[in-house]
Amino acid sequence: MAGNSVPRGLVLDYAGVLTEPDAGELLAAVAVLRARGVRTALLSNAPGAAPAARRELGAHFDALVFSGEVGVAKPAAEVYRIAAERLALPVDACVFVDDSRRNVDGAVAAGMTGVWHTGVPATLDELDALFPSG
Repeated sequence: MAGNSVPRGLVLDYAGVLTEPDAGELLAAVAVLRARGVRTALLSNAPGAAPAARRELGAHFDALVFSGEVGVAKPAAEVYRIAAERLALPVDACVFVDDSRRNVDGAVAAGMTGVWHTGVPATLDELDALFPSG
């Protein structure tokens, strides 16, 4: 991140992150971050996920980006830029969370800070470190 500043955007994957049984804890963290002014986006390659994700998760995010709708998929750099643009933020002000190491590497190559999701507790710890409350 430019100048080691606190990020202002959080971009989360859908399938494999927000489909976990304890994903409610992540959504609670998203709500806290949004209340603190962090912009949030959902970014998904999952085919056919858009209708269910919009219905179930739309209220939790400032932007929803689906690869099938924008014509480019993770890990292509352009899809991360689209997500950042929809948040009205520079790419380097965003943190991206995904359970696919390849997709996290793509986000980092595009300029985002990457968090490889291996489980909700570890991801929450990473988000606490990246978005300090104080």
